[in-house]
Amino acid sequence: MIDIHMKKILQTLSVLLLSAAATMNLSAQNDGGIDAELLSVIRQSYTGSAEQKAIRNALNAQSMSLLAENSENLAMIDTHFSHEVKTKGITDQKSSGRCWLFSGLNVLRAKMISTHDLGDFTFSQNYVFFYDQLEKANLFLESIIRTRSLPMSDRTVDWLFSNPLGDGGQFTGVSDLVSKYGLVPASVMPETLCANSTSNMSTQLRTLLRQDGLALRAAGKKADLGAMKADMLKDVYRILCLCLGEPPTEFEWTRYDSKNEFVSRKSYTPKSFYDEFVGADLMNGYVMLMNDPSREYGKVYEIEYDRHVFDGHNWLYVNLPIERIKEVAIASIKDDTAMYFSCDVAKFLNRGKGVADLDNYDYESLLGVQFTMDKKERILTHASCSSHAMTLKAVDLDSEGRPLKWMVENSWGASSGYKGNIIMTDRWFDEYMFRVVAEKKYVPADILKMLEQTPIKLPAWDPMFQPEE
Repeated sequence: MIDIHMKKILQTLSVLLLSAAATMNLSAQNDGGIDAELLSVIRQSYTGSAEQKAIRNALNAQSMSLLAENSENLAMIDTHFSHEVKTKGITDQKSSGRCWLFSGLNVLRAKMISTHDLGDFTFSQNYVFFYDQLEKANLFLESIIRTRSLPMSDRTVDWLFSNPLGDGGQFTGVSDLVSKYGLVPASVMPETLCANSTSNMSTQLRTLLRQDGLALRAAGKKADLGAMKADMLKDVYRILCLCLGEPPTEFEWTRYDSKNEFVSRKSYTPKSFYDEFVGADLMNGYVMLMNDPSREYGKVYEIEYDRHVFDGHNWLYVNLPIERIKEVAIASIKDDTAMYFSCDVAKFLNRGKGVADLDNYDYESLLGVQFTMDKKERILTHASCSSHAMTLKAVDLDSEGRPLKWMVENSWGASSGYKGNIIMTDRWFDEYMFRVVAEKKYVPADILKMLEQTPIKLPAWDPMFQPEE
């Protein structure tokens, strides 16, 4: 006869074995699928309480972002800035991915307006965009020629055909294109419908280039690939002229000062215009600084094929802790010099107010979950990356020189955000700012020294380095 103590032991073992069997059954069901038992466990986690029903009803009547708006953070942020670069006018990229171009040209525009005492003035984005598209077409075709011995399944070849041409980009597009082709005022080559809404033109150009790429790969060994490419680029040039207009090689421009008084009227080429009114060494005078905690700091990285011009420069940057980037940004703004800037703009942005603040929305309370990933984890899991370029132009410092908030000039029109700008809290800046491009004179010597390193090559398909739009 089994004594009471032994009976209790056997009962406990029986319970443990049954529990272990149930756990094993849940973890091994259908080789990882959701079977009836697991579904039952999941269903029981949702109670359908009065609170949950109220939230469900609300979500069926209103957008999630509006419901998640934090009522404790509705007041407009203080719009005073201790240091702000002087700029005039707000641009509008409209339905295009040309933020990189607007940002870069707005940096140069601010410098030109200040240096030459101009009133409202805008460079022709359309002029530079024309050559951007022509150069990207050549970059694709020449890359296809040089990889034609590789199979279509090769990762590089596949990436090239997936990305023959687009309207997005980054700062080396500005530096290479402007250095090569110069600039013209917006009045000389104004925006067109196809420049403002690039989708249809881009679709046709991509289809044509893919077709041309296949023809280059199929050409015999004795084919004159250079001549074939030239004929293909003639087609691209014709489409661009029809959609964007033919870029000028010479023009006249009447200059007025900030009081709208006549100064001069002269003839220029795009290069002579740039040399006289900007003249910056875009190729050698600037450095891109990145804050990417998923990669080692203090190293220089280069992204393969991430350029706008075949014989131009790949995207190259120094990866730094956020505080070092702030140091450079503050020095530049204090000296009245704006910077090319890019970030994950949509995260926690209240578009109506034009304020990016981590406290703008409370999705955790609304949905009953917690979002705990830090910046590094968001990058590694594709939850965050740089999506939009703007012009960093202001910082508000406290009495001890620490930044409280920042402001960028956007290219979504004067009616968007805060008078066409976006104000970012410093906490938001830490989490969703990715890079700035600064003049080297504002960059400390130890950071410039890092540029002597042999860059670490990263593949073009790295999701962190998609073109900014």
